[in-house]
Amino acid sequence: MQLLLPEGVVIAVLSMHTMGLYGFLQEFPLEEQYQAVKTRISHDLIQVALRLVCALLLLWICAKIFAPFAALMAWALILAITLYPLHLRLRDALAWSDARTATVISGSGLLLLGVPTVLLGMSLVDHIASIITQWQQGSLDIVPPDESVKDWPLVGERVYAIWLEASDNLAELLADHGEEVRSLLKRFVGGTTSMLTTVGLFLGAIVVAGIMMAYGRAGSSAMGRIAVTLVGNARGEELQVLSVATTRSVATGVIGVAVIQSLLLGIGFLWAEVPAAGVLAVLALITGIIQLPALLITLPVLIWLWTSGGAGEASAVMDVVITIYLIIAGLADNVLKPILLGRGVDVPMPVVLIGALGGMVGMGLIGLFIGSVVLAIGYQLLWAWVDREARQAAVNETSDPS
Repeated sequence: MQLLLPEGVVIAVLSMHTMGLYGFLQEFPLEEQYQAVKTRISHDLIQVALRLVCALLLLWICAKIFAPFAALMAWALILAITLYPLHLRLRDALAWSDARTATVISGSGLLLLGVPTVLLGMSLVDHIASIITQWQQGSLDIVPPDESVKDWPLVGERVYAIWLEASDNLAELLADHGEEVRSLLKRFVGGTTSMLTTVGLFLGAIVVAGIMMAYGRAGSSAMGRIAVTLVGNARGEELQVLSVATTRSVATGVIGVAVIQSLLLGIGFLWAEVPAAGVLAVLALITGIIQLPALLITLPVLIWLWTSGGAGEASAVMDVVITIYLIIAGLADNVLKPILLGRGVDVPMPVVLIGALGGMVGMGLIGLFIGSVVLAIGYQLLWAWVDREARQAAVNETSDPS
């Protein structure tokens, strides 16, 4: 690193070297030297301060401009990092170009997420419009609930009572519970809006992730140069590899395990003919992502199974088999997580898990990745510093003649 001295100081040093100290002092009296150096330093400090203010102002403006797209770009980067190995395998197997492979992957993602969303949205809009039309015409008829609704885990009795009252006299129900209904409608509209916004965000992230994968090699090289600039040649490439590996580890070890476990439990719920099996499977997915035990979902189901004669007409033997299956599926994360979480990462698995949980608490779902990556990098930098200090101490002890 070069040390840039003020021009006046350089001239003074050269003058001292060529003229000699005595002649220099005679040529430039001490008071004039002091004033010249002081003026030059003040001028340089003002320039540095102005440049720093301009740089910070530019950085702030760039951050304000980029802020609306920060979540989109973050999710796109996470998807691109997670899917890039698949991109490489597909490209090599089919001898496609990077652009074509990325287009196929992103297009498939858009179809898988976009088509069901559009169909579900259209169905929901048609259903709501039909209900509004029937209400306006006075022909809205709510079918009384089946007795089996009472057997729904946790909420069966409450849902049955409200449903039955609505089927008897909907107008009276709305009059008696108008404030609750309005609050429920506000929550429904807010939740629907949030869900649509999230789906739109993911659709956009899939498109941007496809572009990132198409330029994967150039992007990886650029990120490597940034990492080297920030932390130096010795650690830059290593921390880049660590960040990528940690992101993929969390994607497979947290979200991947939660998806696998929720699918296994969903199959078990369908097998046991549990009401609202799909809703319970989604709840199992959520509890898996936030690292809560699946027992919170399976225990009420098992209680319902043994108290209401679950599994349809099946015998007690079948109930035992289903119980064993649900217990094994509920404990599957304890086997899968140590295998997948932290795989290929030069950081202990608890560090990645703590970072993911802490990040999610502070920043939501995206914090799973940001928290784990930041904590993993911090862990590596901490031990790099500790090892360097230990090596320096060992060198000092070796060189000490005493």
